[in-house]
Amino acid sequence: MNIIIGLGNIGVQYRNTFHNIGFMVVDYLAKKLNIEVNKDKFKSQIGLGYYNGQPIMLVKPSTYMNNSGEAVVLLKKKYKDGRFIVAVDDIDLPKGKVRYRQHGKSGTHNGLRSITYYIGEDFERVRVGIGRDETKDLADYVLSNIRPEDEKLFEDAVKEAGELILEKLSENQ
Repeated sequence: MNIIIGLGNIGVQYRNTFHNIGFMVVDYLAKKLNIEVNKDKFKSQIGLGYYNGQPIMLVKPSTYMNNSGEAVVLLKKKYKDGRFIVAVDDIDLPKGKVRYRQHGKSGTHNGLRSITYYIGEDFERVRVGIGRDETKDLADYVLSNIRPEDEKLFEDAVKEAGELILEKLSENQ
């Protein structure tokens, strides 16, 4: 099972925030693959489908960002041999830059820290750079709405991240 997890926060007040980039990547994939992400399971909203004949699960944890590991560990217990790819925002990358890593550290990201606490570092990740705003507190910045002048940049970055995930899935068949 290919399990694609987008990190974010539930609730309309967070919908267009930097910290919900992971959810946006899952939404992009759901639309592209015609998968409804609407089932409550594993402390998440999930959707099941296929990509290139392989089963795929799209996941949006409903635990809030800092507790994402609580959802991921439930998935890991059920799908021990599953392939886990996490889509996430990254303040340490320039706005719109997309980076893939096969495994690694959680860095400054509390959602990734939560996941590594529960399952370790052995999962893939696709990071979408959101840059930093030194005039704001870090928490205030990541929970702020994407500015209208940056919407196209992030729309393109979300698409790039989604396509990169599909490319990685295609490489390992």
